[in-house]
Amino acid sequence: MKTLIALLAWCLLLVLCWPLALLALVLWPLVWLVSLPFRLVGVTFSALFAFLHALLTLPARLLGWRPAPAHCA
Repeated sequence: MKTLIALLAWCLLLVLCWPLALLALVLWPLVWLVSLPFRLVGVTFSALFAFLHALLTLPARLLGWRPAPAHCA
């Protein structure tokens, strides 16, 4: 769905201002390449925090504590 919306937005931009649309088409892969290290850092920190949470709640889990189930709204 996101891809369809992005394609429609690009087509609209192509009709309204074609040089900007072509510039966006050329620069998008470069923006994606620049954002890769930030994504890797985000995944690393997410894994680190999940590990710390598991490590800190390990004694309670060994004693039988279970986290409350998430309620659906």
